[in-house]
Amino acid sequence: MRKASRLFEIIQILRLARRPVTGADIAAQLEVTVRSVYRDIAALQAMRVPIEGERGIGYILRPGFDLPPLMFSIEEMEAIVLALALLERTGDAELKQAAKRVSAKVAGAVPPPLRQALDANALHAWGFAAPSAAAIDLALVRRAIRDEEKLDIAYRDELGRATERIIRPIALIYYAETANIVAWCELRQAIRNFRSDRIEDCRPTGLRFKGEGDGLRQIWVNGWQTDTSAAAG
Repeated sequence: MRKASRLFEIIQILRLARRPVTGADIAAQLEVTVRSVYRDIAALQAMRVPIEGERGIGYILRPGFDLPPLMFSIEEMEAIVLALALLERTGDAELKQAAKRVSAKVAGAVPPPLRQALDANALHAWGFAAPSAAAIDLALVRRAIRDEEKLDIAYRDELGRATERIIRPIALIYYAETANIVAWCELRQAIRNFRSDRIEDCRPTGLRFKGEGDGLRQIWVNGWQTDTSAAAG
């Protein structure tokens, strides 16, 4: 979880709490270290967020502080509704759960007239949902893209040939039937596309390619990528 997301979640946790929350409790909810929580709380206090308390006792958010309200037009609300519906068609279980949480947060934040757009069920994304990839967690891939971490994959191409690859993932494309990982392949020394349903194993390496992601995506966007419907070469 990135720092900006952690700061937002800490505020949310404290807003909803009815008693002081310890750093350990916050760390457990966010799945980060207690030390990270202490640093984040200090950062929020430096930004004049009225958090009171201390280590070992717990923290509270002083009454009167809140995040800015969400304000959407009808068209923007319809875009949100349809986008959340489209996420239901992916094979990414974590994104589906995130979509449900987003829907609940938006419904609780917008005024009643706009909330009706969420409840009316007038917009639908039709078609078959993509099956979840059996051997790969797409949430792991998305994190690797964000963190610029290399992945070690066992891949079988359309002819059934098996290879081991170290890849630098830079994008994830969701199709109706599967998801494709766009990555720099260290074996081929080029941008390649890997169908998630042909990946038999995927492991993080702990090795980073910090600062290279934007450049590799630019190569891909400029048309140097291979056909996204093809298996990796």
